[in-house]
Amino acid sequence: MKIIILGAGQVGASVAAELASEANDITVIDTDGPRLRELGDRLDIRTVQGRGSFPTVLRQAGADDADMLIAVTSSDETNMIACQIAFTLFKTPTKIARVRESAYLTRGGLFKNAAIPIDVLISPEQVVTNYIKRLIDNPGALQVLDFAEGKVQLVAVRAYYGGPLVGQELRFLRQHMPGVDTRVAAIFRKNRPILPQGDTVIEADDEVFFVAAAPDIRSVMSELRRLEKSNKRVIIAGGGNIGERLAEAIESRYRVKIIEKNPVRADYLAQNLDRTVVLSGSASDKELLIEENIEEVDIFCAVTNDDEANIMSAMLAKRLGARKVMALINNPAYVDLVQGGEIDIAISPSQATIGTLLTHVRRGDIVNVYSLRRGAAEAIEAVAHGDARSSQVIGKAIRDIKLPPGTTIGAIVRDEEVLIAHDSTVIEADDHVVLFVIDKKHIRDVERLFQVGLTFF
Repeated sequence: MKIIILGAGQVGASVAAELASEANDITVIDTDGPRLRELGDRLDIRTVQGRGSFPTVLRQAGADDADMLIAVTSSDETNMIACQIAFTLFKTPTKIARVRESAYLTRGGLFKNAAIPIDVLISPEQVVTNYIKRLIDNPGALQVLDFAEGKVQLVAVRAYYGGPLVGQELRFLRQHMPGVDTRVAAIFRKNRPILPQGDTVIEADDEVFFVAAAPDIRSVMSELRRLEKSNKRVIIAGGGNIGERLAEAIESRYRVKIIEKNPVRADYLAQNLDRTVVLSGSASDKELLIEENIEEVDIFCAVTNDDEANIMSAMLAKRLGARKVMALINNPAYVDLVQGGEIDIAISPSQATIGTLLTHVRRGDIVNVYSLRRGAAEAIEAVAHGDARSSQVIGKAIRDIKLPPGTTIGAIVRDEEVLIAHDSTVIEADDHVVLFVIDKKHIRDVERLFQVGLTFF
């Protein structure tokens, strides 16, 4: 696939690295020459220096025969104009744009071919907000991913000493929970993937990914770790777009406070949020945190635009007694460095956002894609089309499907019914199939499994 990416920032660079590793023809446009040179030296891609909204620059990047334009510069207006030009002059089939300003997003009918021709809108702030909200709603989870409109969830937890299943084989999972059906999709032990079998023994500190129907998630988590009490008190450090949206999303269910350094912004938040208490000050002010009873806080979530400020305020909050701390970290080099120490969960906006893009790059009918483990693994929701003659999966039991190495089928959603995958489960037409792929080099093989053969037509 020939793809043009506008913007060589964190999101653009992450997308380029992800897609270039899959043998796509990638060209990145940016005005920052040194940044492009660094990216070009590191990845097998073309680079073009210039304004991505200029027709001459787009043509130089190969827009005449490009399959997709992904506009993720820091300017909403540049992204929108680039999509307009790609549609009008180059008839680019798929146009994806990052639009952050809510004033644009709340105007119905703005993004269509008759107005601004954008096929897929990406709002990183909203994606990250939803990501954090799921973590707050599921205490103890490292990651919570929704499939089939939330009917099925893939959850990552760290197995703790004392968990009922720790030290036991996976085959005993059903005996422990006779009324709950679940499947362990993958285990990461000391950052190395393990494809689970019935005789696989779960060890303490394993990172376990399991699939279950949404109502059963808490029951499964209790088998792998001490079940944490529900969250009640949340402090959000940073009242920017993400902080404001997160407060709006959770203030009806939790006791929420926001700490915002800018007095003008703090005053705006105080007027526009219904139940959230707004504090004007620095999140790394020890006296302020103590005064706000940080030791009684269930979640401290640092979401400012400054990585270092997020890391330091989260570490301080943890040392002062906050039960769990999360930090928004843009620099991917920091994520592995800090997570699992004093910072419980490091949130990477680019990794949270990239799945939305990958959904539209994948071949076959792919509904959801999530990039996991900093891009090393992937979770996919694919729809099975065709019939027994034209499809490699329809009409077959899972044991008879030749899955690529390191790939597991976790669950199937059939209409409103959630079926946890077992060897005897047979896939039918229009099933939504949730797969976990621990080795990205086999993604193309997975896509081919769900592509319909010519006999169907």
